[in-house]
Amino acid sequence: MLPELFHIGPIPIRSYGLMLAISFLLGIWYIWYVSRRDGKPFDRFLTIAYIMVIGGLVGARLAYVLLHLSEFSGHWTDVFNPFHSGTFGIAGMNLYGGILLAIIGAAVYCLLTGMSILDVFDYFAPTVGIDLIFTRIGCFMNGCCFGTPCNLPWAVKFPPGSIPYSVFGGQTLHPSQLYSSLYGVLLFVILHFMLRNRRFFGQVVAVYFMVEAFFRFIIEYVRYYENAMIIPLGPIHPTFNQIVSVLLFMLGLAIYLVQRGRLPKSEALA
Repeated sequence: MLPELFHIGPIPIRSYGLMLAISFLLGIWYIWYVSRRDGKPFDRFLTIAYIMVIGGLVGARLAYVLLHLSEFSGHWTDVFNPFHSGTFGIAGMNLYGGILLAIIGAAVYCLLTGMSILDVFDYFAPTVGIDLIFTRIGCFMNGCCFGTPCNLPWAVKFPPGSIPYSVFGGQTLHPSQLYSSLYGVLLFVILHFMLRNRRFFGQVVAVYFMVEAFFRFIIEYVRYYENAMIIPLGPIHPTFNQIVSVLLFMLGLAIYLVQRGRLPKSEALA
């Protein structure tokens, strides 16, 4: 665990922030590569990337705040204020909130510019894998998004003073962050090769939605969540992310079935 790497003057350089920046730069490079390979307008794709990053950060933060309103009662400026309690930075993000706002922002841009929403989303889907690879390593170094207790050979301990230690003490935990990082590698490889051989617009992003939904639903069983993230539904108590996962899977399946019934790639993408 290494939440702070070094300081530039009074400003700490945090491991999560660095990993987030690396994932963004590699994602941009990937979009540049595939857009050049396939003759796509990189300048527009770059604009969409900025929209997605800004929308993703704002959406992730807002979703976290909405699910943890009691934390901000009486000091609402902390929602986006990076200077508080003698530290610099903003802690608390929700992945699906970020994805939702990023999708909305990119879709609006595509509509305004006449670009195919599903075609664009196909190109950006593999970058989610890149993001997960690095940001989840950042989570592991930061000590957030941690797992539940287990006795597996690869279980990990977090030091005193960390958030995991404050919840579970010295117990060994699932390295849920590293599970997600490894999943990111697999997700990127699958979607990258699928993009090159897709048969119709929307195929790649539809598969991403379904695979992501399945993985996220399962990983929730070995990841710790506070009560605010648990949504009681009668006899079952899924997490907020599991509910979103079900909806995401249905969306991906609908896109796949509808688009598969249309013209093959040789005609539709000519």
